[in-house]
Amino acid sequence: MNGRRLPLPSGVVRRVVEAVLAGERRRAFISITFIGRDAMRRLNARHRGHDEPTDVITFALLDPDGRTVGDVYVCPWVAGRAARAERIPLRQELVRLIVHGTLHALGRDHPEGAGRTGSAMWRRQERYVEALA
Repeated sequence: MNGRRLPLPSGVVRRVVEAVLAGERRRAFISITFIGRDAMRRLNARHRGHDEPTDVITFALLDPDGRTVGDVYVCPWVAGRAARAERIPLRQELVRLIVHGTLHALGRDHPEGAGRTGSAMWRRQERYVEALA
């Protein structure tokens, strides 16, 4: 660690990931990394072609034993803007993004655009958020 305070305590982050893995009945190695808006902008530009910061990006692959290994990057700056716009606590939005990224790492997906919030993945995500935030 570089001395910066995490936006959520590591125990909360671990509990959220473990709850999703248990709920999905999956075993996986998931890392959660909080990054700043400039780093997120660069990551989003490099891997998704969008030259702007985003809230969460997930990368997943299978290890040689067939287990999922996922890296989830969360941007608290973008999360803070979304939380203020929705008038919800930042903690709730960060939990949502950790759940969202973990579900993506496990292979769940949603459509882009208007159908996103009505999708099965989104409904599943919101059940986790309600239980965990």
